[in-house]
Amino acid sequence: MTTASSEPVGPVDSSRVPRYAGPATFARLPRLDEVSRADVAVVGVPFDTGVSYRPGARFGGNAIREASRLLRPYNPAQDASPFALAQVADAGDIAANPFDINEAVETIEASADALLDTGARLMTLGGDHTIALPLLRSMAKKHGPVALLHFDAHLDTWDTYFGAEYTHGTPFRRAVEEGILDTSALSHVGTRGPLYGKQDLDDDAKMGFGIVTSADVLRRGVDEVADQLRQRIGDRPLYISIDIDVLDPAHAPGTGTPEAGGLTSRELLEILRGLATCNLVSADLVEVAPAYDHAEITSVAASHTAYELTTIMSRQIAAARG
Repeated sequence: MTTASSEPVGPVDSSRVPRYAGPATFARLPRLDEVSRADVAVVGVPFDTGVSYRPGARFGGNAIREASRLLRPYNPAQDASPFALAQVADAGDIAANPFDINEAVETIEASADALLDTGARLMTLGGDHTIALPLLRSMAKKHGPVALLHFDAHLDTWDTYFGAEYTHGTPFRRAVEEGILDTSALSHVGTRGPLYGKQDLDDDAKMGFGIVTSADVLRRGVDEVADQLRQRIGDRPLYISIDIDVLDPAHAPGTGTPEAGGLTSRELLEILRGLATCNLVSADLVEVAPAYDHAEITSVAASHTAYELTTIMSRQIAAARG
């Protein structure tokens, strides 16, 4: 086991154990119970009771883990070996009640609290976007209201669905109402597609959200977009929430509410790399629904996205330790 002063335990050596063999932890990293601590805990939340269209994201976390078998320990895009800089471990899954959304939200929040109390940052694998609300509640307890970058085809700031306040389309309205977001530093990235009405945009603006559409990314380019986002966030504690449907269905068919005209996987990864200097306290990646995938297209994109986010956190943890 690792100690606070020992070297992190990294992935299984692929020159000794083939990548397709052995347990499918994220990036073939140790389980949390195999190390004494984790600086970054990769945790699954197999919950999709909050979806409004196609179900199946409850299987997303394990699909991402399977696709992550091919990730390697050195990240040349960020010139870092994230698993050597900090202890990253797979914390397994949070078992949330699939029949009671309110209870599930409470369970996710309590489990996130427990992991954060160990000093870990979270890289959470969903699950549907409902899970962002309890995760943000946990973040606010630790950091106060956090800045939010929300990568998604959709706003997810609607009020209710069928009278339900907790769904995958409502988490960020609830978060604003509860005062757990820093409303001076909120942005959607990659939004597109039809809405219920212009009032959706008006309501969203009143909550404090800025919007960078997928068309903005196309016309302005990833460097300009990343620079704009960095300026908006500043040095505030930042939480990043990524719905895989921010990607075009050509790059992520395996999701519940696909919309044409999305980002490429390359654009998403480059924008995230451009945020490496931001104070990323935790992140989630949601809405991977492998039943609609083909040849692991979506889960491969998701695994690389989680890898970039994990690299950013590991670099910052190592820098803070000097």
